[in-house]
Amino acid sequence: MTSLRGQLGKSGERDAESYLIKHKLRLIERNYSCRSGEIDLIMVDPNPEDAEEVLTFIEVRLRGAGARTDGLESIDRGKQNRLIRAARHFLMSTSPQWDRHPCRFDVISWSSENDRPIWVTNAFEP
Repeated sequence: MTSLRGQLGKSGERDAESYLIKHKLRLIERNYSCRSGEIDLIMVDPNPEDAEEVLTFIEVRLRGAGARTDGLESIDRGKQNRLIRAARHFLMSTSPQWDRHPCRFDVISWSSENDRPIWVTNAFEP
């Protein structure tokens, strides 16, 4: 049985996916998991500024009322390293179509105080 926190997380991921699709991103995979970690959403941004399409690894964060940090601040160096390792695993284990694509790491954060998500592109560098 899934916990309330797990249910809220899945709901937040679905909301984030819908939001990003409305902004023209295309879903490649959701909840990609390997020994190194999990990536909530893997999408393609077809029209980033001044670039060709970009493979985007997206971390979804939900912050409740009274949270001490926002979604972006909650992703410490350890979490970044796990996301980077999971992204490398994805790139090495999938078809060669992605191995030469530009990539980036985004964070989309939902908070009980905001009715819209905060979407940070290029949230950190590998």
